[in-house]
Amino acid sequence: MSNLQRTTVIKNPYIIMFLLRKQIQKRNRKRKISILFLLFFISGGLLAYWQRDWVKWGVSMAKGGLNVAFNTRPLEEVLKDPAVPDSLKKRIELIGEIKRFAIDSLGLKDNPKVYQTLFDQKGKPLVYLLTVAEKYELKAHPFYFPLIGTFTYKGFFNEEMAKHEQLYWESKGYDTDMGEGIAYSTLGWFPEPILSSMLYYHDGKLASLIIHEMTHGTIFVKDNHELSENMANFIGDYGAMRFLNFKFGKRSHGYKRYEQGKVVRIKLVKHINRGTLMLDSLYKTFSPEMTDKVKDSLKYHLIESILVKQDTLYKKNSKVSKFNFDKNNLPNDAFFVGFKTYNAKQNEFEELFKKRFKGDFPKFLNFLKNKYN
Repeated sequence: MSNLQRTTVIKNPYIIMFLLRKQIQKRNRKRKISILFLLFFISGGLLAYWQRDWVKWGVSMAKGGLNVAFNTRPLEEVLKDPAVPDSLKKRIELIGEIKRFAIDSLGLKDNPKVYQTLFDQKGKPLVYLLTVAEKYELKAHPFYFPLIGTFTYKGFFNEEMAKHEQLYWESKGYDTDMGEGIAYSTLGWFPEPILSSMLYYHDGKLASLIIHEMTHGTIFVKDNHELSENMANFIGDYGAMRFLNFKFGKRSHGYKRYEQGKVVRIKLVKHINRGTLMLDSLYKTFSPEMTDKVKDSLKYHLIESILVKQDTLYKKNSKVSKFNFDKNNLPNDAFFVGFKTYNAKQNEFEELFKKRFKGDFPKFLNFLKNKYN
């Protein structure tokens, strides 16, 4: 196009109006995009401020997870390190044997990202678990997490943050209980290291823990934390007994120790479960006219009675573990809710395994996979 033609086109009033309209539309589009971005950032900022505690918690968990990820050592490196005692190397090798047994003999999922590294806790807990419950009702306050669903506890890498949240829920009138996590699980989604504290567990407890966590990586019941944990507890316990028999034999000290401990644990679980039902029955008698002082008096009198009666479960001078307590600082509903989460349904799984599947574990496991996965 020549210069004359260009001049003619530009001087055409219709073309000028068309170009102006296009320019205005273009500017309006830019303005709309700018406004949309501005609204996005404002709404994002407001959401972050409204949910600032969750955002802060999420950042803390991300930092904790990265700390674990960047400070683990490959097992090959640990096993070749002359500074690591041979006794601990043997425990690491035992974990490898337990994992292999769980895959080959029990049929649990083979996840190459699990237990291939070691994280040194330096004698400190890795995570803190906060359980929150109603004050006069055996009901956990649920914590919802995207993708993985609802849990009866909330985990923290940061102890100070965990205690701060504990005080927050207590100020709102809830019962709370703080525990320490003994394993680090991402349900098999990310690499899961061996924690240094695991290396000091006796053989049975170690086998039960490893198989428990591998069960979560094989079968996970979303939005039913109690069912999921009870299932993993049952399979962990069953798998530990089978592994100890396979590795050491039924006459070994490790097998007998775990077997004897299991008898006591069953008694303790039944006792605390009965106590939980007694508390639930007590709360149903509470009326709106009763003061909190009266309710607390009845509540903690019963809790103390439940814990005192633990001694009737054991032989005199028995060294088995039990729940120690201070009369001036008795556990509350959050403790019983937490116990229930892990132990209330184990008998149901045992009954299902023995009566319906006649002790056939592969069929039992396949049934659970098909039902819950």
